Amino acid sequence: MTIKTTHAGSLPRPPALQKLHADLAEGGAVDADEMTRASHHATLDVVRRQHDIGLDLINNGEVGRESFFSYVRYRMAGFSNEPGRRPPMADMFKYDGYLEHVLGSHFREHNVSLATIPAATSAVSWSGDAAIGAEIDELLTIISDLNRQPASCFMSSPSPGIVAAAMENRHYEELADYVTAVATALGHEYRAIAAAGFILQIDAPDLAMERHTLFHGKPLSDFLDFVRIVVDAINDVLVDVPKEQIRLHVCWGNYEGPHDEDVPLIDIFDEIKRMRSGGILLSMANPRHEHEYRLFDEHPLGNDVTLIPGVIDTTTNYIEHPEAVAGRIERIIDVIGNPARVIAGTDCGFETSAGFGPIAPAVAWAKLESLVAGARLAAERLGV
Repeated sequence: MTIKTTHAGSLPRPPALQKLHADLAEGGAVDADEMTRASHHATLDVVRRQHDIGLDLINNGEVGRESFFSYVRYRMAGFSNEPGRRPPMADMFKYDGYLEHVLGSHFREHNVSLATIPAATSAVSWSGDAAIGAEIDELLTIISDLNRQPASCFMSSPSPGIVAAAMENRHYEELADYVTAVATALGHEYRAIAAAGFILQIDAPDLAMERHTLFHGKPLSDFLDFVRIVVDAINDVLVDVPKEQIRLHVCWGNYEGPHDEDVPLIDIFDEIKRMRSGGILLSMANPRHEHEYRLFDEHPLGNDVTLIPGVIDTTTNYIEHPEAVAGRIERIIDVIGNPARVIAGTDCGFETSAGFGPIAPAVAWAKLESLVAGARLAAERLGV
């Protein structure tokens, strides 16, 4: 037995593909065949690189999508071309000069802005399985050539809560109705991913990050009500998908910021534990949340749940030493009590929207190499 490794989803896109995504998001004319070719070549590259590095659970890098969630505008009806208003992260405006620093250092020349994505202006509904079907078929073909099985791969899809929180509601009377409609639509994508044999990853930064965005300045109970609504909606549409085939990714926002407005994990833990998922991926490498692995001493996960702790920070260009990675893994396993229930991962993705990311692409890949090396070192020391 070894300590398995994975990551949180998004991987660096080549500049030409970043530009195509940015042009399309801004309403420009983009040649569909050119987009397909560029996306396919980038997908081939990132899948093969993950395989060669030795990651155990890999994906398509999300490179064919403009971001980890706003791509749903192309797969659902109900979203207009008019940009909606996205509440900002509270910590971005707390310290003088910080926002200007981010805007000047974290965006590539061509990028997809998540501050100006479309709003929901009519009833949201699923537009059909063609896009997700093509994405699934592409990954199946690539991994077949690498002699990998679908169960060694994951494919991500957003939580209905992040869509409802970030893509402004201009149609539904209640936020809960909007969440339910998005969940019903996304259920088609969720089930298609699972039916292909992949692990389904639900990307749900909303279950933590929205505390300091949409619900900033409001009572914690209001935010927890929202979390409850989202978790219930996801559980409802996944009722027929095996729990062990689902993993939940929760984070506080993948940006290099103060993060001193983040909600503590203990405040949301009881609610996110209600999600029907066999795995939960949490940020545990960055300086704001690294200590929270201690929570599992007094609030253990269920025996049928695998923890996927982030042991690589995705907001800094420091390349973690394998010894540091191994140390993080070892102390987490000590708390969890069973190495088989821990998979080493990353705090978040490396390019959550096309052209946005503080990590240089070559450094991102080096970080993943260090992740694998650190997991092997921890396994050797623990004798597993």
